[in-house]
Amino acid sequence: ARVALVGYTNAGKSTLMRALTGNEALVADKLFATLDTTVRALQPETVPRVLVSDTVGFIKNLPHGLVASFKSTLDEALEASLLAHVVDASDPGFERQLAVTEEVLDEIGAKDVPRLLVLNKIDRGGDEAALRAKYPGCIVMSAKREGDVAMLREAIAAFFQKDLVEAELFLPWSAQNLRGEIFESCKVIEERADGDGVVLRVRGDAEVVSRLRQQLASALP
Repeated sequence: ARVALVGYTNAGKSTLMRALTGNEALVADKLFATLDTTVRALQPETVPRVLVSDTVGFIKNLPHGLVASFKSTLDEALEASLLAHVVDASDPGFERQLAVTEEVLDEIGAKDVPRLLVLNKIDRGGDEAALRAKYPGCIVMSAKREGDVAMLREAIAAFFQKDLVEAELFLPWSAQNLRGEIFESCKVIEERADGDGVVLRVRGDAEVVSRLRQQLASALP
């Protein structure tokens, strides 16, 4: 599961990256501060594990010599299952920036990748109620407010959890070596002893649950 942060330079992507993943990624108020893409796990880690990647910031009138480098960094956007489009909502020109970003994403073939619009820097200005009304489903926030970052983190996690299934897995005492894999790949909701082993009620990706079921079946004596 991967989410890529996209948007204009200085929209606050690097600050959000650091807030979401707990890393010390470079945060600089300059062009191309993140020309080299970084990928880190959403923290605290979720099930499924979500990787967050930062991409180079968009600018107006991109210099010709940087076009190739610019577009190559957007490969992360094509690999992502979700694009978090970060916008500086306090910038009077943010609507044009939003439109340009969408145009470039369409050009590189990311048109069908689901988007989550993140209207950032609301602490610097902007009408929160009006923005929510104009952009239904958006996240209006400030990366400087922990509660807002938590809200964004939950929205990202919810996107990747919406297709999860709930199931019961029987883990025999003879197959306890699979216990770690179950806990890493699924969210364990309940655990109870049952004669020859343990019954685990889990929530996870359907394919992962199916694979675990097969492994557990083959481990039965």
